[in-house]
Amino acid sequence: QVQVVESGGGLVQTGGSLRVSCAASGSIVSANAMGWHRQAPGKQRELVADITRGGSTNYADSVTGRFTISRDNAKNTVYLQMNSLKPEDTAVYYCYADVLDLRMCTRRYWGQGTQVTVSS
Repeated sequence: QVQVVESGGGLVQTGGSLRVSCAASGSIVSANAMGWHRQAPGKQRELVADITRGGSTNYADSVTGRFTISRDNAKNTVYLQMNSLKPEDTAVYYCYADVLDLRMCTRRYWGQGTQVTVSS
């Protein structure tokens, strides 16, 4: 079994900062790509940022320059530092991890999501 658990969401004012974290645990050989998607009310889920095990990153245009993704491979944990937050960043943020498990199978696991609300 593999679990992916997010933490760190909450309420912040426009222009503020927030960091969300996500840890993958369980029957893991290695966590490969990890990343964050988000879904705002009435909108489709969209990619926010992702990061390979080697540290290569990719960002949505809407967050480039404001958000930073990083990871700790030893802890199978990924972080998303969000600065200069805007009301349009309000969404449920979902973490994923592409995990090679003990059966030597690779699949994507998702967390339950953490709410980020930016007040105007």
